[in-house]
Amino acid sequence: MSLRVSPCGWADLLSPFSVVDGSLKLRLRVTPKAARSAIGDVVADGQGCGVLKVAVTAIPEKGNANTAVIALLAKSWKLRKSDIEVVRGASQRTKTILIRNGDQALATRLDRALVRQ
Repeated sequence: MSLRVSPCGWADLLSPFSVVDGSLKLRLRVTPKAARSAIGDVVADGQGCGVLKVAVTAIPEKGNANTAVIALLAKSWKLRKSDIEVVRGASQRTKTILIRNGDQALATRLDRALVRQ
């Protein structure tokens, strides 16, 4: 029996969260210029990996949408904006966010918060 490696490198394909080196990584699918800012559902991307859908009203110009995403996540999840950073895909819709000082307990708490929305 051969071991299959996930195409997205995450332990759980359907979770958008991954704990890496004392931080929490989060995969997002961002929709800028939306009617309202909101955190959506977890869906599978083209490779079958889990991504969290996020919509923001900001336009994708000069980092405005990224700033709005960080503000929305920080406010919704009661985190500091300074602990959240876009580490991949700054000019793309699919992004990877790093939440500093994140651990499995935070990932579990955020997973539960997503279910209640």
